[in-house]
Amino acid sequence: MELADSVVLVTGGAGGLGEAVVRTVSEAGAAVIIADLADERAEKLAAELGPRARYVRTDVTDEASVARAVEAAGDLGVLRHAVVAHGGFGVAHRVVGKDGKPAPLDGFTRTVDLYLTGSYNVLRLAGAAIAGSAPDEDGQRGAVVMTSSIAAYEGQIGQIAYAAAKAGVVGMTLVAARDLGPVGVRVVSVAPGTMRTPIMESVGEKALAAFAVNIPNPRRLGRPQEFAALVRHILENPYLNGETIRLDGAQRFAPK
Repeated sequence: MELADSVVLVTGGAGGLGEAVVRTVSEAGAAVIIADLADERAEKLAAELGPRARYVRTDVTDEASVARAVEAAGDLGVLRHAVVAHGGFGVAHRVVGKDGKPAPLDGFTRTVDLYLTGSYNVLRLAGAAIAGSAPDEDGQRGAVVMTSSIAAYEGQIGQIAYAAAKAGVVGMTLVAARDLGPVGVRVVSVAPGTMRTPIMESVGEKALAAFAVNIPNPRRLGRPQEFAALVRHILENPYLNGETIRLDGAQRFAPK
């Protein structure tokens, strides 16, 4: 499916992995909805990319907010694809702390709400819109790409909320692909390892080098452009479906 004939909605599209996706699909000729809460960055990016890019302030955990972003896609053309690439916050709590106290429930529920419920919210609303479009000659209508993490498989100490949320994304992927198969919508997830996003770069070169020590090859952090290149391939390859693809240089998280 040609990206030049598509509108792509990208959550978290103003920075990090999402921005890399926005730039990549835009360069491929797609119109793009930048769905984010970072007003200044998103507006600047949309202005840079021109009239086929639009920023829509979007809270992925809010039904009406995501619905507005999906609706806005119709002003640019036909919504064919959605990429769930939003980040946000993280909490670090052991199930039971060293002081013997249980972890706060609030941090767990907020993390799951953002990364898992938010992903599902975009999946269902964008999926319905894509399913309503005309199919191509192969019966295909488009795809939804979600973002998991290798923490879904090897969550580290204190990472239980994030690992659970990202494992939930993995668990949704095949089921969603089966649910949406009859209407010609594919669902694939990417599970990145440690990526060199602007947030990661803020820790400094010494810390970044330490993160890279246990990555077999290439011995460096992943680049957002590599994530975006994989997403583009998924969107354009109609036989990729129902799978979570690791993008990690063979990295495996140690316990801590």
